[in-house]
Amino acid sequence: MKNPFRSEAEAYRFVLGTVAYFVAIVIADVVGGRWWGLGVFVVLSVFVLWRFFRREAREQPPATAPRPREADDERRILVVANETVAGRKLREAIQAAAADQRANVLVVSPALNSPLRHWVSDEDQARAAAEERLQRSVAELERLGISARGEVGDADPVQAIEDALRTFGPDEIIISTHPEGRSNWLERGVVTSARERFAVPVTHVVVDLQAE
Repeated sequence: MKNPFRSEAEAYRFVLGTVAYFVAIVIADVVGGRWWGLGVFVVLSVFVLWRFFRREAREQPPATAPRPREADDERRILVVANETVAGRKLREAIQAAAADQRANVLVVSPALNSPLRHWVSDEDQARAAAEERLQRSVAELERLGISARGEVGDADPVQAIEDALRTFGPDEIIISTHPEGRSNWLERGVVTSARERFAVPVTHVVVDLQAE
């Protein structure tokens, strides 16, 4: 049976939303009577359905197979990074992974968003910031002679990796995070989850932007 929740955080938001949904209806019924309660029920139900179908439409994976390799010596590297995407240590790790092979790099930067904006499906600002980070990172890799392209991924980095695996087929995954104590991804166990979930070698790179 498929788990409808992609993460514990999403399941937690669902529980809180369900409680708030019923509490709002009960309060409206007590304060304004049966018709107020019915009105709040209809409005909230329409909002929930709108948000659900909007999310489903946005999250449908591309109906394409992994692209064929351009050469036998091509090495595909999937890079997943947040604010650290332009870090020097990450670039060095990508160069080391490419070695003397013909590297094909896909850089995925999740759209980092606040809980409130994520709850109301307002991701425009988060996606714009991720696009800007990607452009800088891809431009730097191209300058180093590494073939690269960028994509904005799901806010959940593990889900972003899963989405990329459907179409890219990497030989290695590089996950870049802030140092321990400043990294939300490390607190959530993103690197550990990726290593347990995907049958692809996962390299963890710590980028200290303050030090750089």
